[in-house]
Amino acid sequence: MATLLYRLGRGSMRRRRLVAAIWLVVLVGLGLAAATLRGPTASNFTMPGTESQRALDLLAEQFPAASGATGTIAVKAPAAGQLGTPDGQAVIQSITQEAAAVPGVLAAVDPFQVGAISPDGRYALIQVQFGGGSDQMTDEQRDAYEQVGTQAEAQGWQVAPGGEVLNAEPEVGSTEALGVAVALIVLIVTFGSLVAAGMTMLNALIGVGVGMAGLFALSGVVELTSTAPVLALMLGLAVGIDYSLFITSRYRQNLVDGLPADEAIGRAVGTAGSAVVFAGATVVIALASLAVVNIPFLTVMGLAAAGTVTVAVLVAVTLQPALLGFAGRRVLPRRLRTAAPQTADRDQAGPDAAESGAGAITTGEDRSAFGFRWARLVTRFRIPVILAGVIGLGLLALPASDMRLALPDAGTAPAGSAPRVANDLITEGFGPGFTGRLAVVVAGDDAQATAAAVPQVAALVQNTANVLAVAPPQFSPDGQTALLGVIPQTGPTDPATETMVHDIRTAVGDIQGADVLLTGVTAIGIDISEKLSDALPVYLGLVVGLSILLLMLVFRSVLVPVKAALGFLLTVAATFGLTVAVFQQGHLADLFGLDTPGPLISFLPILLIGILFGLAMDYEVFLVSRMREDFVHGDTAQQATINGMGHGARVVTAAALIMTSVFGGFIFLDDPVIKSMGFALAIGVAIDAFVVRMTIVPAVMSLLGKAAWWLPRWLDRVLPNVDIEGEKLRAQLGEKVSV
Repeated sequence: MATLLYRLGRGSMRRRRLVAAIWLVVLVGLGLAAATLRGPTASNFTMPGTESQRALDLLAEQFPAASGATGTIAVKAPAAGQLGTPDGQAVIQSITQEAAAVPGVLAAVDPFQVGAISPDGRYALIQVQFGGGSDQMTDEQRDAYEQVGTQAEAQGWQVAPGGEVLNAEPEVGSTEALGVAVALIVLIVTFGSLVAAGMTMLNALIGVGVGMAGLFALSGVVELTSTAPVLALMLGLAVGIDYSLFITSRYRQNLVDGLPADEAIGRAVGTAGSAVVFAGATVVIALASLAVVNIPFLTVMGLAAAGTVTVAVLVAVTLQPALLGFAGRRVLPRRLRTAAPQTADRDQAGPDAAESGAGAITTGEDRSAFGFRWARLVTRFRIPVILAGVIGLGLLALPASDMRLALPDAGTAPAGSAPRVANDLITEGFGPGFTGRLAVVVAGDDAQATAAAVPQVAALVQNTANVLAVAPPQFSPDGQTALLGVIPQTGPTDPATETMVHDIRTAVGDIQGADVLLTGVTAIGIDISEKLSDALPVYLGLVVGLSILLLMLVFRSVLVPVKAALGFLLTVAATFGLTVAVFQQGHLADLFGLDTPGPLISFLPILLIGILFGLAMDYEVFLVSRMREDFVHGDTAQQATINGMGHGARVVTAAALIMTSVFGGFIFLDDPVIKSMGFALAIGVAIDAFVVRMTIVPAVMSLLGKAAWWLPRWLDRVLPNVDIEGEKLRAQLGEKVSV
C-alpha cells in the first residue's frame, strides 16, 4: 500500500495543475447536478416489518385520503367558556375555513362536530388533512398553514398550527462556521504557517463540497432523512481536516529533513497517507455496516456519511499533494525555510533521514517537548494512571444505565418553534396524551367479520390501563377495514405510554376473524426504538470484532488490538453516560441551550458506535504505529512507547481539537437531535483522544512491555502484511536513493 501511495503522491504533485483541474471540474459538475436534481429530505421514519408500519401500509391502501400528512391547530380562547358563545363558535368556524383553504388541504374538521373541545370551553383542536405527505410539502404551503388564525390572534385568541406538516430539515449555517474557525486557529498554531493551515483547510473544504454535492445530487432518487446530510457534513468536514493535517505534517517534516518537494510528498503520502487510507477505511466499514441492522433510514444515513469520508480520503491522497506542490516550501514557518537542511545533507544522511513522527515539525528529537514529558510521566506512574482512567470513565458511564430511547416529538422541539407552541397548547388544554394519539386498524376477511370484531377491540382497548379514550370507528368504503383513534393519558415518550402500547397489542392479539394492528407516530417510535435496542449489542460486537481483526493486521500483535477494543468500549460507555446526563437527565442543560430534556434519539447510540469506532482507530493507528516502528528498529518497548507518544502527541492533539471543534459547532443548532449528535461526537472524540489514546494506552503499553508485540508464528504467516508503516517502501528507497 505504501509504495502505491508513494507513487500516487509524487504523481499528483508533479501533475498538480491537471489534478487540481480534475477536482475543480468534479466539484462544479456535482454542484450543478445537486442544484438541478436535488430532491426533498424525509422527516418521517419508516420501519418495514414492524406492526406499526404494516398498519400504515394498510391504511394507505384502504384509506388513501388519510394517507397524507396531518396537522393539528390548537386554539385557545381569551377566557374559559368562550367557545360556547356564538362569537366563539364563529371564530372557530372562521379558523376552520382558513385551514381548509390552505393549498393542498383536503379537509379541515370542525371541532364542534367531533367534540374536540376542552371541558372548560376554552380550548379547541382543528384536525387538518393534507393530500400529500409532509416530505411533499412546499415552503409556500407551510407558510400558508402557519398563517392560519392570524385575524383571530389580533382579537386576543391564541392559534398554534402544529403537526407533522411543519417538520422541516434542520438549517445549517453560522453556528457550524464557529467550529471551522476554531479548527483553522488550531491549524495555524500547530503549523505556525498561514499557508500550511490554509492549504489544509482548503483541501478539506473542497472534499466536503464534492461529497455534499454528490449526496444532494443523489437525493432525487434516494430518500434521505433530514439528519443524513447534517451527519455527512459534520463527519466529512472533521475527518477531511484531520486527514489533510496528518499528510501536511509529515510533508513538512520531510522538507525539514532535506528531501526535495516531490520526494517529501511522495514519502508523506506513502507513510501518513497509508494510515489515512486505513483510518478512513475503518470509518467507512463501520458506517456501511449499519446496513446489517436492516433499518432503511439508518442504512442511508450510514452510507451517506461513508460517502463523504471516502471522498475525504481520496482528496487527501490526491488533491492535497497537488495543493502542497503549489505552496512549495511556504508551508514551513519562515524561520525553517532557510534553516532546513538542503538536499545534499539528505543524501549524506541516507534515505532513512525522513523517518520521523507524524506530528513532529522540527528537526531532530526534542526530548523536552510536551509529548515526550507526558509520555515519561504516564509510563512512570502507569498503574495509578490506568486505575484513575478506568475508574474515572466508569463513573462517567454510570448514567448510561438509565438511558431511554425514543423518536423526537414536538415536546422536545426548540422553545418558541411552531411545533413546540402547538404541543404545549394541546398539553395545557387537553393533557399530554392528545399529543401522541394512536390508531388501531381492524382488518377482517369481509365487512361482516370486521363489524363483529370492532366492538370487541374497542372494549378491550378502552379497558387497558392508561387509555383515556377510544374514538368511534371509521370504516373503509368496502367495510373490510376499520380505524379507531386511541388517546393515552400520558405523553408519547412517557414509559407508561410504551407499556400501554404493549398491553393493547397483547389484549387484542386473540381477536378472531380479523387482524388488529396498532400504529401512529408514537407506536412507530416505540417499534423503531425497540428494534434499534435489540440490534445494538449485535452491532457493538461486530464493531469490536472488526477492530481487533483490523488492528491485528496493522500491528502484528494480539494484545494491542484487544487493548484498543477495550479502550473503545470505555470511550463509548463514558460518552453514553455524559450524553444521558445532559440530554435526558437535564444536568447542565442550560449551558448547552437545551430547554426540555428527554429520551435520546433512537438511532444515536448505534450511530455513535459506528462513528467513534472509526475515529478511535485513527488515533490508535497514528500513535501506536510509531511505537511499533521504533520497537521493530531496536528500541526497548518502554522507549518505543515514549517515542511514539512524543512524536505523535502534537498532531493527535491538534486533530482531536479540530474534530471536537467541528462537532461542537453543531451543539449550537436549535434542533435537539443534531444538538445531541454534535455533543456526543465532540465529547466522544475528546475522551478517546485525550483520556484513552494519549493517557491509558501508553500506560498499558508500558505495562505490557515486549508482550504487547507478541503474535503466534502461525498467525503471523496467515495474516497479510498491509505495510501501514511503509517498511517495504523504505527498503526500496534504501536500495535506490535517487527515486
